[in-house]
Amino acid sequence: MIHWKRYLSEFVGTAALFCTVIGSGIMAEQLAGGNVAVALLANTLATVFALYVLIETLGPVSGAHFNPVVSLVMAYRKDLARHHLFGYVLAQLAGAAVGAWVAHAMFELEILQWSTKVRTGPSQWLAEAVATAGLLFVILRSPEGKASSLVACYIGAAYWFTASTSFANPAAAFGRMFTDTFAGISPADVPAFIVAQIVGGFIGLMLHSLLNSEHQRSH
Repeated sequence: MIHWKRYLSEFVGTAALFCTVIGSGIMAEQLAGGNVAVALLANTLATVFALYVLIETLGPVSGAHFNPVVSLVMAYRKDLARHHLFGYVLAQLAGAAVGAWVAHAMFELEILQWSTKVRTGPSQWLAEAVATAGLLFVILRSPEGKASSLVACYIGAAYWFTASTSFANPAAAFGRMFTDTFAGISPADVPAFIVAQIVGGFIGLMLHSLLNSEHQRSH
């Protein structure tokens, strides 16, 4: 596989995903008439559908990570060549920012903006660790050919059972700091989210490994 195709896949997929997240958040907020629950439900459904489609269409090219923690864990496991890790992460971060700007352009908003939405505190950080641990656990334990549906379903559920609405992705935190809309996060709150996500990702890997060890010992 030519390397640039992998990076382009990660860039396009991450841009499309976060254009969906931010764009659907803008549309939902405009149409929900102040009902935050309805807006979040609309945002969730759009994200779930887009995530399934993007994993199905781009998975054969790059693995459809769209998430630096996923790439980091895969490189740690040697499922991703480690010399690809920097290119993957760079493509994902760039894609997340571009996705935000495209969403703004479609809704005739100012393209360049910073979020003022505060998302901080121990409960939010714990939520991000839990959300990301669950995501990596689902990815690593998905039967062959079922990752797209299982990951999409998990993210849809995690929107609602986590206090943070489940960013579960450093690229999400990075991209969403560029939008002062429904999906945004204040730049000052991004570093703590990313730390929690990295910790959560490796907790998910540890849980997966422990279950594999138990399975191996029982046979």
